Amino acid sequence: MHASLVRRQLGSLIPPKVATPKSLSGGSGAGLAPLVEFYSKLPKGAAPASASSGIRGRYFEGANASAKPLVFTILAIFGFGYTIDYNMHLKHHKNNAH
Repeated sequence: MHASLVRRQLGSLIPPKVATPKSLSGGSGAGLAPLVEFYSKLPKGAAPASASSGIRGRYFEGANASAKPLVFTILAIFGFGYTIDYNMHLKHHKNNAH
């Protein structure tokens, strides 16, 4: 592969340069003032814990986390499928003997 092809493909993965060597070697650092202002406005410390809601928050996260809803869903689907299969089998035996 050619170097220009690789550079073109990786161009979207590599972030643009925020501080160029020219602005860093200026001495005064005035070129970095917008960057410093941006970073000073960002929140500091750990991110607050997000409270999950709905089915996921109620059953799969928190103090009472369990897999009971998942097991119940699997068993319900199995029971429903078995019921349909059994009824179809009975319809087969209605007029035909094995």
